[in-house]
Amino acid sequence: MTTVLARYEALVAAGELRPDAEQAAAASRLDALAAELEASPRKGSVLWRALGRRPEAPKGVYLWGGVGRGKSMLMDLFFGCLAIQRKRRVHFHEFMLEVHARLAEERKKEAGDPIAPVAAAMTEDARVLAFDEMVVTNSADAMILSRLFAAMWEHGMTIVATSNRPPHDLYKNGLNREHFLPFIALLETRADVLPLNGPVDYRLDRLGRIDTWLVPNGSEATQALSAAFFRLTDYPVEDRAHVPTEDIPVPGGRTLHVPKALKGVAVFSFKRLCGEARGAADYLAIARRFHTVILVGIPRMGPENRNEAARFVTLIDALYEHNVKLLAAADAEPAQLYTAGDGAFEFERTVSRLEEMRSEAYLAQGHGVG
Repeated sequence: MTTVLARYEALVAAGELRPDAEQAAAASRLDALAAELEASPRKGSVLWRALGRRPEAPKGVYLWGGVGRGKSMLMDLFFGCLAIQRKRRVHFHEFMLEVHARLAEERKKEAGDPIAPVAAAMTEDARVLAFDEMVVTNSADAMILSRLFAAMWEHGMTIVATSNRPPHDLYKNGLNREHFLPFIALLETRADVLPLNGPVDYRLDRLGRIDTWLVPNGSEATQALSAAFFRLTDYPVEDRAHVPTEDIPVPGGRTLHVPKALKGVAVFSFKRLCGEARGAADYLAIARRFHTVILVGIPRMGPENRNEAARFVTLIDALYEHNVKLLAAADAEPAQLYTAGDGAFEFERTVSRLEEMRSEAYLAQGHGVG
């Protein structure tokens, strides 16, 4: 089977990646981790039983760096090459929603500390957890992470994670952050922390010189946005007729259907996001889950569209606050979208944000807050 390092070096040789010392070091470390995991005895095997105990979990890897520096690409290579069955890749936000749901169920049993059974359940079917975009933005997550991860590590879990921030900047300036510091110390002990801040921003590079706000709506704009989607996601040409969908959780026990979703990029229609009854919870779920949103079919709006305009304002606020990149097709430039109707004056702030979101400075920022 092809190794992580061999696949990485093949991409460099083919000109798809440019030589980058930090990427090469990360690929080498992930290659070694994959080999170590594959050499470890399988659960329940003769070698496992001969040890008389659970094998010690290999030390994990934490990749951090700016947007477009290859973190997800390296995670793809590692996860795709790792030849073990008990592995799981999940977006960190989705994982924490699952954790909170499991904790709530355990608390109903009133059987003591819920952390231990949840940690045991999380490690039952996976000994490797690969996290995309580790970010901690709220005190509820911060308060349980140290105890939860300590318990999972005790159960033999290995963690591989990507993040825009080094561990010491997670939950920076958060409420009661002192209770979160033990998690940072544990993470730095249980994983090698590797920076990825090379000179090439591949995401910007793949966008090329496309304007992120295309006018007017129509086939030309649709084709340009479709091409940008496939460049951003590296989706194989032969599979492009069947782009994956996704259902993301929304607080309150709901889910939101994403018509096209791949590698942190989502595609929506304006009608789906702003023409239906949605609120801040929906838009925040999108902003936390995706680093790039492609929105098509944005119309000019007037007094008869005040509800749609209000939802659009809330959507843009959520995307802006989480540094989500927006690629859009619209019937007008931002300043001409909504010039008359309830909230038209307030809409000017949204216009200002839309213009800023087109700037190189905004596009170069990392995804997420906190």
